[in-house]
Amino acid sequence: MDEADRQLLRRCRVRLVSELQVAELWDALLSRELFTRDMIEDIQQAGSGSRRDQARQLVTDLETRGRQALPLFISCLEDTGQGTLASLLQSGRQAAKQDPEAVKPLDHLVPVVLGPMGLTAKEQRVVKLDPSQPAVGNLTPVVLGPEELWPARLKPEVLRPETPRPVDIGSGGAHDVCVPGKIRGHADMAYTLDSDPCGHCLIINNVNFCPSSGLGTRTGSNLDRDKLEHRFRWLRFMVEVKNDLTAKKMVTALMEMAHRNHRALDCFVVVILSHGCQASHLQFPGAVYGTDGCSVSIEKIVNIFNGSGCPSLGGKPKLFFIQACGGGEWPGARWE
Repeated sequence: MDEADRQLLRRCRVRLVSELQVAELWDALLSRELFTRDMIEDIQQAGSGSRRDQARQLVTDLETRGRQALPLFISCLEDTGQGTLASLLQSGRQAAKQDPEAVKPLDHLVPVVLGPMGLTAKEQRVVKLDPSQPAVGNLTPVVLGPEELWPARLKPEVLRPETPRPVDIGSGGAHDVCVPGKIRGHADMAYTLDSDPCGHCLIINNVNFCPSSGLGTRTGSNLDRDKLEHRFRWLRFMVEVKNDLTAKKMVTALMEMAHRNHRALDCFVVVILSHGCQASHLQFPGAVYGTDGCSVSIEKIVNIFNGSGCPSLGGKPKLFFIQACGGGEWPGARWE
């Protein structure tokens, strides 16, 4: 999907989730081959299976369906009597073509430290903390987001003040911060991540490959593995590390993780460090090698954790980090 279409879809996300009548769309989406039947079943099982959860998942997955995904989706809306939403998206596309600045991304996040009441504007500033020094206890809440989403006035108001979450501030250290609880109108663009532990994290680190594979030793990968393990433990994940797995054992480890109960957790992470290659795909490009030289497609890895394969993760963020060279449009990381 073009970046302009992607940003337009994200800007209209709240309204789409609120108004989209998904039950009327399935046949139209299938007839235009925008989604496969299996993909639609996964969308239908997202979260609690409510209309709102299905709409949210549909809008999210639409971004992965190619350059013509948005115009095809607009035609589906028109065919199912949802002309108001179709006009909203169509007018947004036309405006973006005439003026690229009309659709601006929402990813220019500006950090603002909110301190004690009574500080002047000059005293409100971003602070880089020295990890050797204790954090300043009265500088807790932080707003991350576009300026138009900042609270009306600076005040220490947080969503869960009793359980601050650790967040990096620059490269100098970390500080416990919380997200303000009254940024209205954008609740559908955020996940709640307040369980402790946050979730499972599986790291597969393939370094040594069999001679017949023709794949070299991945020197330095163990250092990456150790840093990732340390980071995700710090982020309150339950980390499991598996080294030098064949393709079959990789799939077994992933399926074993999918069969666990994640209902009390908020998130799931897979990290795979290995050699990679290109592979045919419908949704996710590329594949990664096991130590035996056999490959596992990224599409297969992701689909292990879909709504039918891992229902307890339905509607929750699933992060896939792939460190592997595969050429072409090979992704470095995936967010589902």
